[in-house]
Amino acid sequence: MNNFPAYCNSTSMGILPHVDEKKALNLALSLDIPFWPQLPLKDFRDDMWAQFSRDFPGIIVDFENKKVRLNKTKFYEELNDYSLKMDDISSFEIKEEHSTTFYKFLEMDLSTYPAIRGQVTGPLNLGFRILDEENKPIIYHDDIRELLFDFVKKKILWQYNKLKEKNKNAFIWIDEPGIAWTFSSFSGYNDIQAKNDLTDLYSDFPRPRGLHLCINVDMDYLTDFDIDILSFEAYQMEILTKSAACSLGKFLGKGKIISWGIVPTVSVFLDKETPDTLTEKVIHYMKQIEMYGGVSSEQVARQSLVAPARCCLKNADLTDLKKNPHHRIEEIEQGIEEELVEKAIEYTIEISRKLKKRFGFL
Repeated sequence: MNNFPAYCNSTSMGILPHVDEKKALNLALSLDIPFWPQLPLKDFRDDMWAQFSRDFPGIIVDFENKKVRLNKTKFYEELNDYSLKMDDISSFEIKEEHSTTFYKFLEMDLSTYPAIRGQVTGPLNLGFRILDEENKPIIYHDDIRELLFDFVKKKILWQYNKLKEKNKNAFIWIDEPGIAWTFSSFSGYNDIQAKNDLTDLYSDFPRPRGLHLCINVDMDYLTDFDIDILSFEAYQMEILTKSAACSLGKFLGKGKIISWGIVPTVSVFLDKETPDTLTEKVIHYMKQIEMYGGVSSEQVARQSLVAPARCCLKNADLTDLKKNPHHRIEEIEQGIEEELVEKAIEYTIEISRKLKKRFGFL
């Protein structure tokens, strides 16, 4: 990972609230490390669960009601046909009809960027969110779960190979907030099982190996994975604890990369911040790692990326509704959410520039 172009470069989450494909792609391409955007508000085929569960046996995508389910009877009926093609990596492609932007992204000249990024919804996320006909999360079915992990692994390998053709520093991160649910006392699938299953998945994962969360999870647990890039929401941490700073210090000491999700995408928080205040927040975190983790702020900066805290689809401040009583609520929500994310990405780029200047990367 010593050659990976981190140096406080900017990137972002994969999901955008936009409905204009060109606008979304241009926004993604404005970052140092661009990504192909998922646009679920434009088309349900871009919904993370619908998009990455397609072609898994037993899956039913209900476009009318915007739901993804699994039927166990259908799963076992389709299992034999699935087993015949599971060793063919081309069977796990993202088909053109399953994404609004993936192939348009690949049409771009991406060779001049320091890196490019893809994403896939993790098996825990899929397993907890997709229910069977009895409303039971499919992760609780041992045979389905085992196949699901293998399925996601092959989805990753296929996507990685396509992105690698466009940029030698291509990487993919697994979007896995489902990790947090394994710590619940109500979960029948615990954090130890999750650690074992994800470790097996990562063992065949091309490097650099990325993990992305927008939920706070014990940092020692996360940095123990054999990953190269850890992306997490840093904004609402507010205080980087001594324990977390030590864990991140050890992680960075191995040459790994952290992506600071530092720019809030909720208007009530973003309105209180500026690129300057958020830059200082990142620098404060870096100093905490220097103090407790034994890694200098300069080294932390060399091994850092900067990003928004999370995606934003439904949590915008809708006070502007009163100013536009003749507009449909959906239209106003759409406009506010797009503007909010665009502002967050604008801040991200500016914070990246400020940090690069601070640490001499420009």
